[in-house]
Amino acid sequence: MKNFELKKEIWLWLIMLLPIAYLFYVYNSLPETVPTHFGMDGKPNGWSSKASFICIIPGMLIGIYTLFTVIPFIDPKGRITAMGKKYFMFKLFLMLFMVALSFFMIQSAISKDGGNANMMFVMVGALFAFLGNYMQAVKPNYFIGIRTPWTLENEVVWRKTHALGGKLYFIAGLLIMILPFILTNTIFFPVFIGLAVTASVIPIIYSYIAFRQEKKKVL
Repeated sequence: MKNFELKKEIWLWLIMLLPIAYLFYVYNSLPETVPTHFGMDGKPNGWSSKASFICIIPGMLIGIYTLFTVIPFIDPKGRITAMGKKYFMFKLFLMLFMVALSFFMIQSAISKDGGNANMMFVMVGALFAFLGNYMQAVKPNYFIGIRTPWTLENEVVWRKTHALGGKLYFIAGLLIMILPFILTNTIFFPVFIGLAVTASVIPIIYSYIAFRQEKKKVL
């Protein structure tokens, strides 16, 4: 299986161990109640006990890793496997994001003020930017990308949609990383929602338009 090479996976395991090891190291410094859920404004809005927190971080990391390791094996047409190194790069960046998120959650638990919300947006923005750059090279598949009935039906529509979507996600990602340091939280929050919705919805609408255009060419 091209998407599972033990040497590469070991590096992912080591990366995943970093926040887990750090969590055990600072465990005695954690308060009895810690934030485990964060709102769209980057501030904590859900809390759990200290004892459950030590299970949440490893569970989150292992769960995401397992999901994206299993996907190539259940892909009915083997398109994920055909992506080879590109899929591993996707999984690597996703795990780096999850590791960064885990560290953020741990630091937020230690910090009395809930941590720096701007760092949450930097991570989310980086994820958007990576996805924007990555999706332009993604081949049609059932698991990753802008999967609408029209992109899955027509490979040309898939390419056009992901070319547009990739640009929108990349631009949105850069803005999400920069604007929290320029705008106040009150102003940035609706801007963030607008950027996320725009980058997500426009490619979906465009995929239908592109499909209709391609259909007319055939008639």
